[in-house]
Amino acid sequence: MSELLCREATLVDLPHIIALLADDTLGKGREDITSGVDDRYISAFRAIDASPDQMQTVAVLDGEVAGCMQLSFLLGLSFHGAWRGQIERVRIASELRGTGLGRQYVAWAIERFRERDCRLVQLNTHKSRTDAVRFYVSLGFEATHEGFKLAL
Repeated sequence: MSELLCREATLVDLPHIIALLADDTLGKGREDITSGVDDRYISAFRAIDASPDQMQTVAVLDGEVAGCMQLSFLLGLSFHGAWRGQIERVRIASELRGTGLGRQYVAWAIERFRERDCRLVQLNTHKSRTDAVRFYVSLGFEATHEGFKLAL
């Protein structure tokens, strides 16, 4: 396999990111770029890009976007005012899953959190994503909490 390049995303990467988000059992019902990238995606990307505590990233293999994830840096009062890192919306191109690319990409993300002195890294995955659960456990993540969501 070629060398993986992980980096902060640019607006040019946005169509590839949305395509990765849509190339997923749950994402099919959430994302639609059949008529192009609409203004809501662009506005959200720009807000993430402007925030010092958000980072939309991509994993590039052989010049092509092969993965995406968003990193959030969260400050709280717990743990004596410690920072924590939140990993969101991790996707690897379906044809590259199981190749080790995701493992390299998450390791790169954890290093970004270490650079910002985060005390811990957290993430959520949908309960139906049994392969993702196994993957995160294999990386050392522990299922310590029960997550809840309320759609608005």
